[in-house]
Amino acid sequence: MLVIIVFCIIIVVFVRFSIGHDRDKKLLETVSRLNRATRADASYSPAMAIETVSRRSRGTRAERYLVLNLLKAGISAEEIFHDLYIKKFNGTFSQIDLVVITEVGIIVFEVKDYSGWIFGNGYHQQWTQLLAYGKQKYRFYNPVKQNNNHIAVLRQKIGNFAKVPFYSIIVFDGDCELRDIKFIPKGTFIAKPERILDVIVNILNNNEIVNYRNKDKIVKLLEESVNNGENTEIRIQHITNVKDILGEDRVFK
Repeated sequence: MLVIIVFCIIIVVFVRFSIGHDRDKKLLETVSRLNRATRADASYSPAMAIETVSRRSRGTRAERYLVLNLLKAGISAEEIFHDLYIKKFNGTFSQIDLVVITEVGIIVFEVKDYSGWIFGNGYHQQWTQLLAYGKQKYRFYNPVKQNNNHIAVLRQKIGNFAKVPFYSIIVFDGDCELRDIKFIPKGTFIAKPERILDVIVNILNNNEIVNYRNKDKIVKLLEESVNNGENTEIRIQHITNVKDILGEDRVFK
């Protein structure tokens, strides 16, 4: 009887080790794939790398830094779309910092450049930024909700392909510290730039491969949205619409 018990324990340990080994092996393979060099040419500069995705004048420094890191991680320039202006059905535009097409779905990035301490709840309307060790307090719109709005616009435009999974990544660049961030919805991730690769590995390893059916139509929509950003009138219209939504000119202190 004792021999049987010992034998059963050995079998259980072996099975658990095998499962863990396979999971770790898959993770290492993903990391290895994401970390392969994008260019062997030593003359290939960061500026040249960014130009394969969008012009250097597009977006913010933090956005361009993220683009560069994605390229260094081995993600193809053809799968990265930077500084998009999605035309909504009411004629206005929604600006999206970055979109990446992956084998498991579409990742939508919202890039923030903040300093100080950041506090937030995924379901609250406002988040808090504290500066000067708490002596200065500022509120800003919940970036989780903001990026979910971007994803909703993309889902509407994609139409028949709305079943394609979307993942939201909020990137906090700058000299900030994420102090108390909680109740983040499933499929949404909050990260500093140095942890982006970890987030992408997490998404790739924990979701099924997607059948895009007609991926070309999605790519065409994203490319057109990037090109919209080259139109000065569209950019001005978007800025004007944002100012009108904020309504700061209608506040008389």
